[in-house]
Amino acid sequence: MTIKRDSDSSVGWIPAKTIVTRSKSTGWFGGEYNMNLYRGCCHGCIYCDSRSDCYGIDKFDRVRAEENALEIVRNDLRRKAKTGVVMTGAMSDPYNPFEKDLELTRHALELVSAYGFGVGVATKSELILRDIDIFREIKEESPVLLKITITTADDALSQLIEPGAPASSRRFEVVRELSEAGLFTGVLLMPVLPFLEDSLENVLSIVEQAAESGARFIYPAFGMTLRQGQREHYYQKLDKLFPGLSEQYRRRFGSRYWCGSPQAEKLWNPFSAACDSRGILYRMPEIIRAYRMGYGDRQLKLF
Repeated sequence: MTIKRDSDSSVGWIPAKTIVTRSKSTGWFGGEYNMNLYRGCCHGCIYCDSRSDCYGIDKFDRVRAEENALEIVRNDLRRKAKTGVVMTGAMSDPYNPFEKDLELTRHALELVSAYGFGVGVATKSELILRDIDIFREIKEESPVLLKITITTADDALSQLIEPGAPASSRRFEVVRELSEAGLFTGVLLMPVLPFLEDSLENVLSIVEQAAESGARFIYPAFGMTLRQGQREHYYQKLDKLFPGLSEQYRRRFGSRYWCGSPQAEKLWNPFSAACDSRGILYRMPEIIRAYRMGYGDRQLKLF
């Protein structure tokens, strides 16, 4: 597997000793392992939790790839005593623009398939469609879970708060194409930004469009996290894009870590009813059970 290095690319490279690591808990979509091939992201989402100082990612807007990533991933997988589901995309989007040329994610998925592991991917990028063939291959033996993050049904708003990502309407099309390919796909409705996205109209519109796109699940978080580093960046962006809104956050949440939407309780019943009527899963245990159904033990532990 040859990694293409483009001298004109602004991607950086960082050393790594291990990449596929054991998850601390399988409760988060039931994954046994985590895999981060990149650090940083260029989607520019104003709310990203991964900007928080606690993660120690310097210059977050610059993407850096792990050196010798594929060799490390291969060695990590072959050393595992048990197979399981490898999750990627929690810290940095595995389908950033540099992935188109580097193909680290694609080749890592090939290794996941070769060693008999399942996979779960979270992304905002349409580049995930490129790897449908590998997801189908993995699905023959192991679970596949594809999660497309969509936080607003309004394209204009999505382009303001997620300027480097495809518009929401395009992401719904991605859900449709993955679903039509027979892959277990759904929507991450998170974060739902207080005072910006926590309207009933927005939430129900996402449910409706997700259902039309063939989504199997929607997993919501009616609110957002705000930690040191992330909070300052978010407020600066709010001051530029929505003058005065950061003051509402300061008054309502102070220095709180979890900033739940004031509308959360009012949103839950209509949201869950809309999902139920369309056969869309939204509770974590049910999502895990559904995407792993039919694979038996095969060294994979159910939630």
